[in-house]
This record gives sequence, structure tokens and C-alpha cells, in this order.
Amino acid sequence: MKNPQPLGFLAVPPAGDGQGVLVLHAWWGLNDTIKAFCTRLAESGFVAFAPDLYHGKVADNIADAETLGKALDANYLHAKAEIVDATRFLNARAGQADHGLAVIGFSLGVYYALGLAAADPEHIRSVVIFYGTGDGDYSRSRAAYLGHFAEQDEFEPPSNVDNLEAALRRAGRPVTFYRYSGTGHWFFEPDRSQAYNRAAASLAWDRTLAFLKHSSQPG
Repeated sequence: MKNPQPLGFLAVPPAGDGQGVLVLHAWWGLNDTIKAFCTRLAESGFVAFAPDLYHGKVADNIADAETLGKALDANYLHAKAEIVDATRFLNARAGQADHGLAVIGFSLGVYYALGLAAADPEHIRSVVIFYGTGDGDYSRSRAAYLGHFAEQDEFEPPSNVDNLEAALRRAGRPVTFYRYSGTGHWFFEPDRSQAYNRAAASLAWDRTLAFLKHSSQPG
């Protein structure tokens, strides 16, 4: 019996299967930017799934996004359970279970991506972080980590990034963190017109794709 698809957005490559990539949205919700990102991953050969942690709600301004984000975090155990369900679904759907899964977190989604990698080391092989951090015990993780961070970020001071990098290294994990000059939070998201940086976003995409393809190799 196949795992039923949880609420969310699934993008499948022409081949029908590939390495699974779980995408955890920012505090805006599962918007068109995240869906387009999943579609782009599928066009590159990955099976991408983004669970809808807001259950249909989407914000287009900071005030509404903050309200939705706080509500999610207040019920974070339920959110984590939904992410576990999404991981099980994706692992079955991807068709390449031996390769493990990747998880990509944007901003708010980073906290949950980091937690998933530590809680489910059997399935999560790689983690990509976009301008978000978190605290935690990473000693059980088996993943490699790639991070994209803004030079000037009012939400994530450099000390947060440094502390996360140090914690992952203490856990013995492979870590590559990039800091993009002249950028702020959300520089990767084209719908954030005041923050979007085309050059930095293009470079971050190329680095992400290379990282995912390398981590999808068995062994």
C-alpha cells in the first residue's frame, strides 16, 4: 500500500523518480515561489515535495507572515509530526531510497530542517539552509550541510551563523557555509523584490544543485 500524499506540492522529474528533496517553506507559507523552486528541482532530476505547514494559508506581508509563523511554532510538535509524514511519503515516492533524502529549509523552515536531520539520520543525507539557523544537538546526524547566508541580515546576526557552523563541526559533520555580499534576508526569493539579488540567487542555485547531485551518489 502506497503512502498517501500529505497536504503539499509534489514535483516529479520526467524520468518519474530520482533523489527525494523535502522543501520546507519560509514563514510566507507554501507560495508560488516555493512551488516554482520544487518544479525547478524536478526539472533537474529530483523528486521534490513541499509540505503545506500552514494548511492553505499564505502571507504576502511581514505582519501576516509573523502571525502565521508564531502560530506554527506554538504548535511545533504537530508541525514536526507532519514533516515526518512528508518524509515517509517522499522516501517511498522518490524510488531511490538507498540514496537517502535531502532537506532544504528556507528561513522559518530551517529550524525544522535541522531538527529532522538530527531526529532521522537514517533517511536524511544532506541539508541545505537558506538564511536561517537553529540550536540543537547534531551528534546523531549523518548529513552533510550547505548554507546560504546574507551579509546584512536583520533576522540572523553573524554570531548565529557562526554558532551553528561551530556546532555542526563539533558533531563531525561536513559543513560549507557561504555568505553573499551585498545581500539581505530573502535574497533568493524573486517575489521579495526589495530583497531579491539575481546574481547571488543564481550562484546559490548552482551551488545547491552541485551539492545535491554530489550527495545523491551512493556510498
